[in-house]
This record gives sequence, structure tokens and C-alpha cells, in this order.
Amino acid sequence: MQIDAHQHFWQLDRGDYDWLTPELGPIYRDFLPTDLAPHIEAFHIGKTILVQAAATEAETLFMLDLAERTDFIAGVVGWTDFDSTLVEKNIASLASNDHLVGLRPMVQDIADDDWLASESLAPAFQTMIAHGLVFDALVLPRHLPRLFKVLERHPELRVVIDHAAKPTIRDGVEKQWFSNMKTVASFPQVSCKISGLITEAGTDWTTDDLRPVTDHLLETFGPDRLVWGSDWPVLNLAGNFQAWWETTQELLASLSSEERSRILGENARQLYLTR
Repeated sequence: MQIDAHQHFWQLDRGDYDWLTPELGPIYRDFLPTDLAPHIEAFHIGKTILVQAAATEAETLFMLDLAERTDFIAGVVGWTDFDSTLVEKNIASLASNDHLVGLRPMVQDIADDDWLASESLAPAFQTMIAHGLVFDALVLPRHLPRLFKVLERHPELRVVIDHAAKPTIRDGVEKQWFSNMKTVASFPQVSCKISGLITEAGTDWTTDDLRPVTDHLLETFGPDRLVWGSDWPVLNLAGNFQAWWETTQELLASLSSEERSRILGENARQLYLTR
């Protein structure tokens, strides 16, 4: 079964999407299950993982409610305050809902680059481990050395790097990204999403612009630890669902059908849907 391991829904009048402004024209409107359904039907995607887009537990509850009412949503990656003195209780409460499969602090938007490496986050990570939750790492290239520390301290924490840590494809991928991603891949508990790349490449991207990134991911993580996601509807800033799907097929064309099937579904099932 093919799984889209990274998609979003939002409803603007909920009022907690601080980053979502009118300047982001193509995506500044409501996006709900009826909007995604034609795309997943067209490309035979059976299930999706719905990922948070607001740094509030209210949005997590909103997504969990959508999951209860939408057959194709297999799991939800939500948000909770990792700095709260009640973080263990809050994570346990959210995890009581079987649709919650992971948590994602919005690291890329946190002013302190060293926040991720703080030892004070240990209670949150240990509680996630206890409940079998995945840590979705929404990081930028500069955060990768901080992530190393998390991985060293918590070897039992299952981690997936969102959008390959957003390499600077538009301006040329920095050499440090290649070496840091190789280091991250040396930790066996880490997977990486092939998602969000066209947004990092800009509106005039080509498949060849993305290939150095995906080739490096295939070399370092291998087909057993890569998962595919659309990043819909954010991808509408630089293309559309069909263009990204067809480009994915080109980027993975050298793999066997079994290897492609892992990246396009089986790896996501094992990562998210076995807690």
C-alpha cells in the first residue's frame, strides 16, 4: 500500500497558524480532506500521515478529530510543548488516542538554535519512547549537529528527518549538508523523508536540481530508511501534486520495484503504524 507520509490540513479561521499569511497566496486558504482526496485517488495512495502545522495542542486535537472521521488518515503527527513542566502528562494524554503516531516541535522556527540539544528535553523524549511515538525532526541544516546530541542520548527514540533537513537546493547545496546527513544516517534509529524538496528548489526547479540530494539520501540511508511524502499543500508554492509524484518516479527509477515500494509505503507503515 502506498502511503503519503507527510501532508497537512488547515482551517484558517482556527487562528493559530502564525506562519500562514496572505503573502503565501496559493496556500492561503482552507485545505481539508475533500481537497486532497482527488490526488490520492489519482495516484493510488491508500493512507496518509497528517502532520501538524501549528504550535498548539488545539490543532493536534483538530487533526485527531479529522483522523477519526477520515478513512485515509492513518496517523497524526502532533505538537505539544516540550518545555512544559507537564510534558510527560501531556504526551501520555495525547498518546491515549491511537491515531497519534508522533510529535513535532517546530524546531526551524525556534529562535535558540541550541534548543534541540538541551538536556531539559529528556523527559519529553523519554515519554515519547515509552509510548512508541516518532520524533519528526523539522530541522534546518544548521540544526543537524544539535540533533546528533539527541540521537546519542536517546538511542531508542525513533526519529525521521522532515524534508531532508531542507537543503539549500535553490542556491546550491552546501557541502556540510552532505557530510552531516551522512553522520545522521549512521544512527540506525533515524529515517529521512523525501519530501519538501521542490519548495526548497524554487518555482523553476528541474528534476536534475533535486537528483544530487536524493542520490545522497539513497546512498546514505538506503531504500529501507527513506519515506516519501507529498508535503501537500505546501508543495503548491513550487508545483503541484502530480508534478512531484511524477518527479519522484524519475528520481527512484534506478531502484527495483520492491525498493520503490518500501520508500512509497512500507517504510512509512513500519515507522508510524506499528506502535
